[in-house]
Amino acid sequence: MNYPRFVRITRVVRENRNVKSIFFPFESSIDPGQFFMITIPGIDEIPMSVSRILDKEVSITFRKVGDATERLFGMREGDIIGIRGPLGNGFRIEGDRILFVAGGTGIASIAPAVDLAKELGKDIIVVIGARTREDLFFLERMKKIGKLMVVTDDGSAGRKGLASDVAKEIIESNKVDQVITCGPEMMMKKILDLCRERSVDFQASVERYIKCGLGLCGQCCIGEGLRVCIEGPVFDGDTLARCADFGHYQRDSSGRRVYLKDG
Repeated sequence: MNYPRFVRITRVVRENRNVKSIFFPFESSIDPGQFFMITIPGIDEIPMSVSRILDKEVSITFRKVGDATERLFGMREGDIIGIRGPLGNGFRIEGDRILFVAGGTGIASIAPAVDLAKELGKDIIVVIGARTREDLFFLERMKKIGKLMVVTDDGSAGRKGLASDVAKEIIESNKVDQVITCGPEMMMKKILDLCRERSVDFQASVERYIKCGLGLCGQCCIGEGLRVCIEGPVFDGDTLARCADFGHYQRDSSGRRVYLKDG
């Protein structure tokens, strides 16, 4: 895990104007929710959750937001990237009726867990939230798996509002055994609080600034010494409830606190 293995990109799929999926060969076992450290030669190494787990192939799905992802966005079939992983801990599917809640690109991280829940014969509800219609992706994929509800900030697709509000209605009006979520941390914190009130099993994929991916540098710590790259990125509700920073602040590349804003 200390050194990347270099692979050739097998295919590239454009999901929307700013989101792409890159596929590469991978034949070892991997759990939904685990991630890779992706080396973009000459630029950087960054963490990326797996978005599809296929036969001898996986994908990562990402938005163009900085130098590394911009270079990755421009790559084509046959180009070379480095991979380290899979790293971290993934999702555990428990119960019969499962609610998946994704905000923004969070659907990429939980999509393989939705696939697994389908294979296990679970009753599935998926809520996907985004700012606008143009920011949505994986809709057709999710429609084939379970009941899909779309929410946009501006109402350009689906219901106007927030994914957390729709999730609240579902949890309060249905028997939900488990909630799995990934997206903006304030959204996940609201859902966590509701699940704890209702004694619903909760799991979330949490984002922190990951540098080494080996648990050595401490950059991605959350709570009292938990490392997102080792103990996470998937945490259960009891663990996150004990993390004073969850839903309140993160740290940037220099270690400075960055307080989160609602909405």
